[in-house]
Amino acid sequence: MAQEKSGWELAQVNIARLRAPLDSPRLADFVAALEPVNALADAAPGFRWRLQTEDGDATAVTAFEWDAGSSAGVIVNLTVWESVEALGAFAYSGLHREVLGRRREWFEAMAEAYSALWWVPAGEWPSTADAEDRVRHLRSHGSTPWAFGLRDHFPPPDQPAAGPSAGRSDWMCPA
Repeated sequence: MAQEKSGWELAQVNIARLRAPLDSPRLADFVAALEPVNALADAAPGFRWRLQTEDGDATAVTAFEWDAGSSAGVIVNLTVWESVEALGAFAYSGLHREVLGRRREWFEAMAEAYSALWWVPAGEWPSTADAEDRVRHLRSHGSTPWAFGLRDHFPPPDQPAAGPSAGRSDWMCPA
């Protein structure tokens, strides 16, 4: 069911711990997919904004350094979407789904939350500090209206909530 028009938009962050440096042969296919996947996101229905440098992606953005562990580093993807449905439709379809299915080749498995969603006022873009706070909150408190996931998301603050809504079964990770 589509959401009513709201004065809020959906922020999402996901992070990944690299198995090797971005310029390594091991990550070559991932790096090659960045530009086409980002172009698809930019053109996707409901897409609003994504964090990027002048290179057109966010791989050079420094964030989540506290979460790197013994990995080759952490990369961050921070975007804003019109709705949960718009994000889910993009994330779990087409080329993005294909790339997502190969993530274990490039990124370490993470037992704790590596993605978080939250509502921001329409037209406002979140910072990496905001994203770090939301991931930490989700890890400590589980899904709440302040930080949640696609599997158990909450409506915007200006809409009534009876608790979290379950995500669609086709929005589950392919790998």
